[in-house]
Amino acid sequence: MSFFGKLKDRLFKSSSKLDEGLEAIVEDGGEIAAPDPDVTPGPETPPEPAPEIQPEPDPVPDPEPETVPDPEPETVPEPEPETVPEPETEPEPETEPVPRPDPVPHPRPDVTPPPAPTEVPQPDRPAGVPGPAGTPQEMPGTTAPVEMPMPETPAEVPTRTPGLIGRLLGRGGQQEVLRRTLDDDMLEQLEELLIASDMGVDTALRVTANMAEGRYGKKLSVGEIKHLLSGEIARVMEPVAKPLPLYAKKPQVVLVVGVNGSGKTTTIGKLASQFRAAGKQVVIAAGDTFRAAAVEQLQVWGERAGVPVLTAPEGSDPASLAFDAMEKAARDGADLLMIDTAGRLQNRKDLMEELSKIVRVIRKKDPDAPHNTLLVLDATTGQNALSQVKTFQELANVTGLVMTKLDGTAKGGVLVALADKFGLPIHAIGVGEKIDDLAPFDPEEFAAALTGLDR
Repeated sequence: MSFFGKLKDRLFKSSSKLDEGLEAIVEDGGEIAAPDPDVTPGPETPPEPAPEIQPEPDPVPDPEPETVPDPEPETVPEPEPETVPEPETEPEPETEPVPRPDPVPHPRPDVTPPPAPTEVPQPDRPAGVPGPAGTPQEMPGTTAPVEMPMPETPAEVPTRTPGLIGRLLGRGGQQEVLRRTLDDDMLEQLEELLIASDMGVDTALRVTANMAEGRYGKKLSVGEIKHLLSGEIARVMEPVAKPLPLYAKKPQVVLVVGVNGSGKTTTIGKLASQFRAAGKQVVIAAGDTFRAAAVEQLQVWGERAGVPVLTAPEGSDPASLAFDAMEKAARDGADLLMIDTAGRLQNRKDLMEELSKIVRVIRKKDPDAPHNTLLVLDATTGQNALSQVKTFQELANVTGLVMTKLDGTAKGGVLVALADKFGLPIHAIGVGEKIDDLAPFDPEEFAAALTGLDR
């Protein structure tokens, strides 16, 4: 399955919430719109072909006089069909008021009138009017009528414009859908829906304003609104969709920061494995010396990807470990050095000061380091992610974002708010625990998955 397929399947919470909200908005004040009001239902059209078909039954009984006398001689001496109005023929009292000889009387006395088929009358034409040419109603020499396959009526239905009920049920060439006029009330409801999806007030106002530009006062369906919304989201996020840059400087130091439980350790393991598969020599430094599980988790990823993991005793100074890791990576000629850090809340000044110390020590070895500072964000935190970006950017000079756990939230719109407010590059997004569940950020795929569209 492609990453977009996984993204779309696992973003069902966000997309379903938007779907439900958009449907409720359109239903509130919407109406069935007629794309072509001049096209009216055609119940009057079925009788039209009847006059054209009337003279055509004549060739059908023409070959019958040759076969009728042989199997049933009793039908030959009946001269009654010449006088059409006389109802003397006892076997067919029903068909004599409207016999086929009415339109064009024939002098042939040997034509036997059909004995009133039981299933011939159709709702599309009046009783007594025969079907098109080549559709026998009675086979010569038989006493019971043969059931007609009636292929004409189903063939004519798709060519006619369906009635209102048919259009509501989705039948016909042009389906009518529920549409609502894009007015101030609808825009306000759209803004509230986007804000509830954690897109932020400013971003929601900007997106809805762009959607209404040139379309105010027009009737829109749910599908059309979703396409507009997807396009606006992709436009906002297009400038920030950038992969992690690689430099010629060796080793390129990548510092990974974030709050507790955001997925830093897993993200480092996935990125290291992907860079290693791309032919890069990678070294990992387990800088989270306060959590033994983080070191063990990185060691598992290192073994899986064939990447060395540098560790230190529990409780050691993470800044010292980072300095030693830079020296070893330089000796080994590594392309990338990825340094894990302990999770810390943005409102803990002591922990944030510890992060600043790591940055200062790294710069003693290389004034340009860290070359990349990745902030890993948990999508389930919602609007709190905005506060995290602001604080970490001030203390650690964040250069790019990685958004994880998009599959566990119904508020994936926070990524749109981050792109609109900070403009920081979004390098990758994650929707699971597997190695291929972290992929470069694609704005169009994300917008389509967030709104529930197919690509």
